[in-house]
Amino acid sequence: MQSTTNYLWHTDDLLGQGATASVYKARNKKSGELVAVKVFNTTSYLRPREVQVREFEVLRKLNHQNIIKLFAVEETGGSRQKVLVMEYCSSGSLLSVLESPENAFGLPEDEFLVVLRCVVAGMNHLRENGIVHRDIKPGNIMRLVGEEGQSIYKLTDFGAARELDDDEKFVSVYGTEEYLHPDMYERAVLRKPQQKAFGVTVDLWSIGVTLYHAATGSLPFIPFGGPRRNKEIMYRITTEKPTGAIAGAQRRENGPLEWSYTLPITCQLSLGLQSQLVPILANILEVEQAKCWGFDQFFAETSDILQRVVIHVFSLSQAVLHHVYIHAHNTIAIFQEAVHKQTSVAPRHQEYLFEGHLCVLEPSISAQHIAHTTASSPLTLFSTAIPKGLAFRDPALDVPKFVPKVDLQADYNTAKGVLGAGYQALRLARVLLDGQELMLRGLHWVMEVLQATCRRTLEVARTSLLYLSSSLGTERSSSVAGMPEIQELKVAAELRSRLRTLAEVLSRCSQNITETQESLSSLSQELVKSRDQVHEDRSIQQIQCCLDKMNFIYKQFKKSRMRPGLGYNEEQIHKLDKMNFSHLAKRLLQVFQEECVQKYQASLVTHGKRMRVVHETRNHLRLVGCSVAACNTEAQGVQESLSKILEELSHQLLQDRAKGAQASPPPIAPYPSPTPKDLLLHMQELCEGMKLLASDLLDNNRIIERLNRVPAPPDV
Repeated sequence: MQSTTNYLWHTDDLLGQGATASVYKARNKKSGELVAVKVFNTTSYLRPREVQVREFEVLRKLNHQNIIKLFAVEETGGSRQKVLVMEYCSSGSLLSVLESPENAFGLPEDEFLVVLRCVVAGMNHLRENGIVHRDIKPGNIMRLVGEEGQSIYKLTDFGAARELDDDEKFVSVYGTEEYLHPDMYERAVLRKPQQKAFGVTVDLWSIGVTLYHAATGSLPFIPFGGPRRNKEIMYRITTEKPTGAIAGAQRRENGPLEWSYTLPITCQLSLGLQSQLVPILANILEVEQAKCWGFDQFFAETSDILQRVVIHVFSLSQAVLHHVYIHAHNTIAIFQEAVHKQTSVAPRHQEYLFEGHLCVLEPSISAQHIAHTTASSPLTLFSTAIPKGLAFRDPALDVPKFVPKVDLQADYNTAKGVLGAGYQALRLARVLLDGQELMLRGLHWVMEVLQATCRRTLEVARTSLLYLSSSLGTERSSSVAGMPEIQELKVAAELRSRLRTLAEVLSRCSQNITETQESLSSLSQELVKSRDQVHEDRSIQQIQCCLDKMNFIYKQFKKSRMRPGLGYNEEQIHKLDKMNFSHLAKRLLQVFQEECVQKYQASLVTHGKRMRVVHETRNHLRLVGCSVAACNTEAQGVQESLSKILEELSHQLLQDRAKGAQASPPPIAPYPSPTPKDLLLHMQELCEGMKLLASDLLDNNRIIERLNRVPAPPDV
């Protein structure tokens, strides 16, 4: 046990160790509060006095939630060694988070954004106080879990920090070689004499490497054999990197250098976030200081990302979920352009549903009017694109092999790599299953929209047909048969014949719509069965079960690697564990391939066929709707013409009746003919019927106009 006046710790509670100090978990003697104490060793006192006190002075000057707090500076009782009493972070460092097999391919998007926000805020506070850290790396970013379960990351280890303005330089070398700026690497690691001075931008290089590591789970610059085994190639990669490249690797011994301008496909960050992040990495991972961004631009660009909101958009036709990052004050037009960049669907072809309802997005209004979305409840985008599905790398390609002999360190490393690939398979399995659910749910909503369109169009067609049939049924053939041959009556008869034709067209349209409804109902029933199958899928549970058992063996290997060797019985158990671990990994990957990937690919094929049916049905409904609307419009015109003719005839008969009253009685006709009174009554009857029909048709047209103002069913 060791102690100072107010704090007590055991040397077994080691949190970290460096060249000049060790960090332990300690307690306040009075309150029992957990703290971290940094105890300096004898080597630290060989440094100049100003260097020894620099860390105390820097920490006393800083006060920020994303920088580790300094509580006190005390001394041990016996040796009187200096002790820094600091805030204790129980969740380890960002490095320990990345070392976990779950994060072998980088952090989830939400957690990465937390890291970015905390690092940017902490670094901004350092620059406001004129301090350069000089040893930024995941091991010096501690993680604390807040009261609401959220991660809080804090910069720590200010042993290499010093005050430095933006235009000042320094010549001393500090830092960890994988994260060092190439100019510092050349002098500190390669031991090459050079007279370069360094500025505050060396922290930006370290931040770039750290952010790449957090996003991908690996370092950006990797020579064959690793950074520490091939230092000359490591230096070549960092200094020969082309502008715009964010990573470089040498795949084989003495092989060529390969450059990457994007993040790897295994990365968990969405393409929407990657498109914002990659330019930042490219501009801070620049060797030439003239090309490298300064802190002002770095803070401006990262703050721009952090101030954006994400809108989740599922492209139903492509079967891909997108994360669209925009500012809340942006317009819908800007949002649509962002969607266009990710989906290649032009804004004029973008139509959306949200939770089963059509979304009318006016380009000029604020994007704040878009509903709150999540990955499980996104906007559903319609287009005529070909389904392509999620692009991913098969986790089996990243599974290392165990060496035949017992090698505790090698076995641990292999188990860690296999477990990392297993967790990647689990994540992909969930994404593929969620994708199937979103496809089926989106199609279900489209069915509902098309069914609603059918109902509205059918209602209009049937209403029009009912009015036409009722009006045509008022004709009394007995009255018309004996009427004199009047040209106006011939025209009226032709118009009524046209109304009968329109009624027949509407009848056929009604029958057509009814058949379409039955077809849609059949497809909806298929969707229900498919969704039930997705909900009954147990592949996720099977993969998780394998992972749990593999994780137990991995923890055993993790303990064993710290031992110098194993006894005979323990070694036999270790060999059996290796066999079981390999068997579980094989089973996991088999489930992933046969239960997840194959079903997903089959669902994509079926989805494509269904989308074609939906697209054809929608186009068909448009044609039928146009026919119904045209029939209504024409019927209204015919009725108006007929009504006009009947009014003229009625007026003429009234005049003839008045004249007939003054004239002599007509000669007796060989056949009885309708009296003017009967003809007048018939014309008035027809006129009233046509007026009623005109009124009904006018109502129908108003309904159609309202339907036309409602957004059409989406293009699918």
